[in-house]
Amino acid sequence: MQTNLTIAEFLLTDMRAGRIIAAEPFTKARKPAYKLLIDFGPHIGIKKSSAQITHHYTPESLIGKMVVAVVNFPPRQIADFMSEVLVLGLPDAEGHIVLLQPDADVPPGGRVH
Repeated sequence: MQTNLTIAEFLLTDMRAGRIIAAEPFTKARKPAYKLLIDFGPHIGIKKSSAQITHHYTPESLIGKMVVAVVNFPPRQIADFMSEVLVLGLPDAEGHIVLLQPDADVPPGGRVH
C-alpha cells in the first residue's frame, strides 16, 4: 500500500552522495554483506555502512564508486559493527541489490534534491 508524503516530510530524509573508500567482507553478518567506509565530504565526514551487495560487486570494484545513502537515520548495530548510514539500491530481477549511483561525478556530500 502506497503512503503519500508531503514534500516537507520527504525533505526530512537526508540523502547524500558519498565515495566508497574501503570495502571488506562482513563475515559476522547473517546474510552476505560488506563493511563499507564512505566519504561524504568535509561537513559529514567518513561514515560506516553494512551493505548486502555481494552478488554484483567485489570489495575491489567498490573502491572509488559513488553511492547514494541516507545519512540521518540512527546508527544500527549489526553483529559487532555499527552501521551509520543506509546505502540505497534497487533489486534486480532475481532480488540482488544494484546500487543507486549518480551517472556523473558529483562532490561527496552533495544532497539529493
